[in-house]
Amino acid sequence: MTQYRFRTARRSGKWYPSLDQAQRMAHAIGAGFLDPHGQFVAYRGTVLELRD
Repeated sequence: MTQYRFRTARRSGKWYPSLDQAQRMAHAIGAGFLDPHGQFVAYRGTVLELRD
């Protein structure tokens, strides 16, 4: 099962079982946000990490 998280220069998010959930929680570490249309917008320098 693949897990996802976002990482910034200073913080790392928790591992989530879906990309959708990781995107919804990215604001907690300052990695990005969901725009009014529900599309994820990552801030500059944000990295998406995956693990199995």
